[in-house]
Amino acid sequence: MLKQLNRSDYPTKQRYPERIVQFGGGNFLRGFADWVVDVLNEETDFAGGVALVKATPGDYADLDAQGGLYTTCLLGIQDGQFVEQTRLIGAVNRTIYPYQDFAAYLALARQPGIRFIFSNTTESGIVFSADDRLDDEPPATFPAKLTRFLFERYRHFDGAADKGCIIIPTELIVDNATRLREIILEYAALWRLDTGFADWIARRNRFCNTLVDRIVSGFPHANAEELFEQLGYIDRLLTMGELYHSWIIEAPPSLLDEFPVNKTLAPLNVKVVDDATPYRIIKVRLLNGAHTSMVPPGILLGVEAVREAMEHDLLAPFIQDLIYQEVIPSVSEAPRAELEAFARAAFDRFRNPHIHHRLLTIALNSSSKVKERILPSLLAYLARKGELPPRLVIALAAFIRLYRGEWRGEKLALNDDPEALAWFREQWQAAPTTESLARTVLGNEALWQRDLTQVPGLVKRVSDTLDSIEQGRLPDLLRQAGT
Repeated sequence: MLKQLNRSDYPTKQRYPERIVQFGGGNFLRGFADWVVDVLNEETDFAGGVALVKATPGDYADLDAQGGLYTTCLLGIQDGQFVEQTRLIGAVNRTIYPYQDFAAYLALARQPGIRFIFSNTTESGIVFSADDRLDDEPPATFPAKLTRFLFERYRHFDGAADKGCIIIPTELIVDNATRLREIILEYAALWRLDTGFADWIARRNRFCNTLVDRIVSGFPHANAEELFEQLGYIDRLLTMGELYHSWIIEAPPSLLDEFPVNKTLAPLNVKVVDDATPYRIIKVRLLNGAHTSMVPPGILLGVEAVREAMEHDLLAPFIQDLIYQEVIPSVSEAPRAELEAFARAAFDRFRNPHIHHRLLTIALNSSSKVKERILPSLLAYLARKGELPPRLVIALAAFIRLYRGEWRGEKLALNDDPEALAWFREQWQAAPTTESLARTVLGNEALWQRDLTQVPGLVKRVSDTLDSIEQGRLPDLLRQAGT
């Protein structure tokens, strides 16, 4: 009979001195940041343990029962070959529950060896609330909790320069660390903390903006028992994810002296850079751009998921040509060889047989995604080549058709701002021709942040494409694009 995973059965997974405070213990941080720390502990002299703080009410009962241990199983295609990597993670030492034991939370702030702070509290976690108070135990928002933690540390060590922290958030917002620091300073002002604390925050703590990427799907409910047999133990926190990972950390090179991600045996795709902006642009334009471009024509063709799209005889070559022939030529932030390598890795990820990424899920909030992920490439290509990119125009037109909200008599389950969805439906109902529809939609400056009717030839091209889609000629459009 299989036993539940327990640290006492794996003495080699030792507890290292606590150097990291981590807010959040969900799938992503377990399968990404803690996985990186475990590799560093095994292959370098990092020797850092994680004290995991539950940022919301509740507990991590399964993690506590397993002594902080859990297993990651990473699957993916690498250089055309399927690869599977299983790793027992021992980076987490213990859990701290501010809602149950606030004193233990403050005691953690007084530990001299704490150096790093990681977080993933979702995109809505880095927010300010004037309702948070200094004497709350704990304050409600994550930034307020962190402010209280850092203020306790500041007071206990009398503002010592060497007791500041390196804060590395992974929430998916632009300039996540910059925004977090701004909110902490807002709380310092709201709570009327002494001015020395604000100075200590600004000068003695390093806030590192990041860009993170890895799909971590979590516990494999469908085949857990089979995997337990393979592992030889029951792991209630078995964490499945993709092999690919990318962690861009905006910081000076000296960070590598303390966080030696450049010294592992197998290279980690973790980069310490002066400016994360070029990496963000590449990810948004290539990876996210490919996703957003495949969604509208894919749904209209009846394709359900990304992997199915990459096996489709028309959609797969269309998307690959869109990236290699239109998006990459429009991106100036990196050499073409680097962009092509990124694209190849992205397409390998899309083909991963163990990741079921539904197109309707990716379609969430497409009205804003098209503006950020497709439009910049379309306009940059036009500026460089003097002509409209045919495949990006098809993707744009297919998005407009998708947002009619129905296809072949069936309602489409779109998930976006209700006002945006209603606006598109109204335009489709009111427009006498596709050309007038295209002119109205492209002229919506609130949607695009510019008047796209001023882009030479775009209204006509979008209108013609919409006519072809309505006539059932979408397959022909994909087949003939660029010819």
